[in-house]
Amino acid sequence: MTILPRSLAAGAAILALVASTAPLSAFDTRAEAAFVLDQTTGTVLLAKNADTALPPASMSKLMTLYITFEAIRDGRLRMEERLPVSAHAMSFGGSTMFLNTQDRVTVEDLLRGIIVLSGNDACVVLAEALSPDGTEAGFARLMTQRAQQLGMTNSVFKNASGWPADGHVMSMRDLTLLATKIIEDFPEFYPMFAERRFAFDGRAPSNVNNRNPLLGLGIGADGLKTGHTQEAGYGLVGSATNGDRRVVFSVTGLETERVRAEESEAIVNWAFRQFAEQTIVTEGDTVTQAEVWMGAADRVDLVATRDVTLLLPTMTPEGLKAEVVYTGPIEAPVSEGQQLAELIIQPEGLPETRVPLVAAHKVDAGGFMHRMLTVSGVLLKRLRDGSGEAM
Repeated sequence: MTILPRSLAAGAAILALVASTAPLSAFDTRAEAAFVLDQTTGTVLLAKNADTALPPASMSKLMTLYITFEAIRDGRLRMEERLPVSAHAMSFGGSTMFLNTQDRVTVEDLLRGIIVLSGNDACVVLAEALSPDGTEAGFARLMTQRAQQLGMTNSVFKNASGWPADGHVMSMRDLTLLATKIIEDFPEFYPMFAERRFAFDGRAPSNVNNRNPLLGLGIGADGLKTGHTQEAGYGLVGSATNGDRRVVFSVTGLETERVRAEESEAIVNWAFRQFAEQTIVTEGDTVTQAEVWMGAADRVDLVATRDVTLLLPTMTPEGLKAEVVYTGPIEAPVSEGQQLAELIIQPEGLPETRVPLVAAHKVDAGGFMHRMLTVSGVLLKRLRDGSGEAM
């Protein structure tokens, strides 16, 4: 990269670190709303209506699962504990485990019934067990409260399963945040999301397969949850890994089950093929120099305080635009390690990154003669510039 000086004004020095940057080609999703996150670097790759509160269908079951995982971790539930099935839980249609009021089902089976079979009845059994007042409505209020605590500001729950209800909404950003929380906070439970079959007690042999269309495609997919209602359309909260990278995404409002499968696979492939991690700066690298006023040296090297590895579009020739910003010239003395500037890196279409730059070495104040020569030089320059005559 080439360092090019810009014109300075009012003592503010800006040095541009310029690289040619191709425009970022965004994924043109067919989803009504979508959010794609590279979890490894925290880079948002795609946001379309990402903060719009929409009916989430069964994808909201992830919130029921998160609260259940917390209860198991805290000792309020045990995986082998058996829970009763109420008439209310048994009454649900749609995707179910076909539970009845004679059943007492282990928490472990209920979890798999939700994750693999998308069981509405299983959600209600857990909700009634964990609700402050023993009701699904009470659990829904707990879900909303906990979601707010987790930073999910566009989520309101009316039930435990995502059954259509006025005001039961989530945003795609919130769903992706929730998915990342499950992956990070509960690694002991997360492998369940990659299970492709669960046959509960020999019931409904036609309802044993995980509905996630990405599992088994060989693209690194290992979760999380599908959703579908007439109002919401087809949606998916998905995650996949490729080497050290993990991508988490949420989509909704797709027209058919087939389109959901195609769109989800395309998003995963796009995220892994069109972006790659690149080391931009290494800790201790000299990025540029800053002018020093009245010092024993006229300049000081500015070095990075840490390695900077960014996720960048693979089709960008040199990756980014950046600039070093400091107020200068810097008055001596300068201490080694003193922060003097900031490197601002702005990839096309992606969030900026700011890196502190510090002095690589100390610069003492100049002696009397050096200071006099510096002042004389400034005065001569001003006279020359003012008169227009060569001196």
